[in-house]
Amino acid sequence: MPTRRVFNDPKSAPKPWQRDNPKPKAARTRLTAAQREAAQARAREAGRRYPNLVDNMWAASALDAQGRPRG
Repeated sequence: MPTRRVFNDPKSAPKPWQRDNPKPKAARTRLTAAQREAAQARAREAGRRYPNLVDNMWAASALDAQGRPRG
């Protein structure tokens, strides 16, 4: 019997690096210098030498272009 995937279960959701980028190529932007610095600081706090995809995704969504929290 095949297993049934529950869509609300976070364990069964694909990881960010396994999913396709939802934005078309023309709509993608690079991180600003302030966002890159924030991602690097977040990685250092977690004990990593370099920021990973999750750090970069956090910086892109949580910070504006000047590196300030959105909101």
